[in-house]
Amino acid sequence: MLKLTSRERMLRTLRREPVDCVPVTPDTSNMIPARLTGKPFWDIYLYQTPPLWKAYINCAKRFNFDGFIRASFVFPEETPKDTLWREAIVQRTDERIVTQRYRTDRGRMVWEDRVSVYPRDNPPTHNIWPISKIGLPDIPEKWEPVEGVKEWPKGVELFELILDEMGDQGIVGASCGGTLVVNKEEGIFEYFDHPEIVRSRARNHLKQAEERFERISQMKRKPDFIGCGGSGTLVWQNPTMVRELALPIVKSVTALAKQIGIPTHIHSCGPERALVEMCALETNLTAIDPLEIPPMGDCDLTDLKKRFGDRLVLKGNLHTTNTMLHGRPADVVAASKKAIDDAAAGGGFILSTGDQCGRDTPDENLYAMIETARSYGKY
Repeated sequence: MLKLTSRERMLRTLRREPVDCVPVTPDTSNMIPARLTGKPFWDIYLYQTPPLWKAYINCAKRFNFDGFIRASFVFPEETPKDTLWREAIVQRTDERIVTQRYRTDRGRMVWEDRVSVYPRDNPPTHNIWPISKIGLPDIPEKWEPVEGVKEWPKGVELFELILDEMGDQGIVGASCGGTLVVNKEEGIFEYFDHPEIVRSRARNHLKQAEERFERISQMKRKPDFIGCGGSGTLVWQNPTMVRELALPIVKSVTALAKQIGIPTHIHSCGPERALVEMCALETNLTAIDPLEIPPMGDCDLTDLKKRFGDRLVLKGNLHTTNTMLHGRPADVVAASKKAIDDAAAGGGFILSTGDQCGRDTPDENLYAMIETARSYGKY
């Protein structure tokens, strides 16, 4: 009988090789790892003590699920050339820290017209505009420098550190390309009013993705998978826009990755069925998640497994609020068994959640999900 580490189990599933049980990786990408540190969330997101990637790995090891993380790193060639902007704290209370960027122009401080808010017990919100929305002036009356941010390695060195820290607990990927060319309200208007500008941006995204993939292909230690998705692909773009703007990027990246044997993955919360079909029939994509059910999503695991299970590894899709946050362990067990029954036959399925688990998701619900995959999900 096979007895695999989490890393082996995830890699073999992506390669459609036999495994001992259904891999299980609840999406705990942000809030739960931050909560488990016992620190204000701004320590993780602003001061990097610890950074989010480290908090996530600690979370995976604590619950002993199969880790799945995309390492966020940039190559030197991708580092922004504009280093004139500095970040300052313009408000500090017991409940939040607010930062605003500034630069110096001919001896005069010029402040950016937006701010970032770091709450004590939630992830940050960036690019808040207008600043008056949170009761602050455009030009701060007082400020202090951001000090005490812990320095961590950068670039490929950071990726290798994350890979080493993950170890046998799971797999570590890298981002390349994406499905979000339009990702905000202004972009929707721009697409219809000035389509050539958006099309030009999409061509530029494709070029940047291919250039980044070339750098990834030269890495001595390569990522376990390539992430090429984007949250809310079909929230910000309709299927026609996705096909025109984003699909060429996915086609290119997944084809390049297949040539050198690296699996590819898309995360796109919200409606996703049309994207699943495009990727299954027209790209070399390996895996897709979170396959949310209504009302937030439009996916049905049984249908997707029947139609596309021979082409895509499916990853999902327990409801993060009704089941994981507000349900009892028995509810989680029942939902986990149903997902396994719907999609695990013949392999190519990873039990996960329909997007990120909420901060206050009970630990016992996570344990119930993990144990069900290990026992009921045996092959």
